[in-house]
Amino acid sequence: MGIRNNITPGCAYFVTLTIVEWIDIFTRPAYRHIIVDSLNYCIANKGLQVYCWCLMSNHLHMIASASEGNNLSDILRDFKKFTSKKITNSIKEIPESRRDWLLNLFWYAGKNDKKIKNYKVWQEGNDAKEIHSNEFLDEKMEYIHNNPLRAEIVANQMDYLYSSARDYAGEKGLVNIEFA
Repeated sequence: MGIRNNITPGCAYFVTLTIVEWIDIFTRPAYRHIIVDSLNYCIANKGLQVYCWCLMSNHLHMIASASEGNNLSDILRDFKKFTSKKITNSIKEIPESRRDWLLNLFWYAGKNDKKIKNYKVWQEGNDAKEIHSNEFLDEKMEYIHNNPLRAEIVANQMDYLYSSARDYAGEKGLVNIEFA
C-alpha cells in the first residue's frame, strides 16, 4: 500500500480512509451505497469486524478489527481497491454532472503511481490508531458519531443514516456492526 500502518493482528483500530484531495464524492447516494454494501460484504466474507463507523462526504471513519486468521490491513487494501473500481465505474455509468471533473482528478492523482492502472480514489494508508484502552475507545466512538453533528448535517447523531450511531441508539443501521 505504500504507506504502512503498524496494524497488529487481534487488535481493534480507529481507522480513517480518505478520498484523494478530500474530494466530496459521497454526496451522492449511489457512491455511499457502494461503501455500505462493500463494508457488509467484507464483514460477511472477509472477516472484517466493525464496531463503529461513519461515512462523511470525503472520508470514512471506523473502529474495526479482523477476525482470527484474517488481516485488517489486507481487508482494507482489498476494500479500497474494490470500491475504487466500483466508484469510478459508477461515475461513468450513472448520470453525474461532475463526471469529467471527478475522473480527471482521480486520473491525475494516480498518474505517477506505478500501482495505479487508471484512477486513484483513496489516499495512501489508513491512519490506523490502535484502541489501547476503554477511554480511547469511548473517545473515538464519540468523535465518529459526532462527525455529522460537527459538519451540521444533522442535529442528532441517530438521524444520520451512514453511521453506527443508529445501532447504538437501538435502531438497525445500514452496516452489520458488532457492539464494542
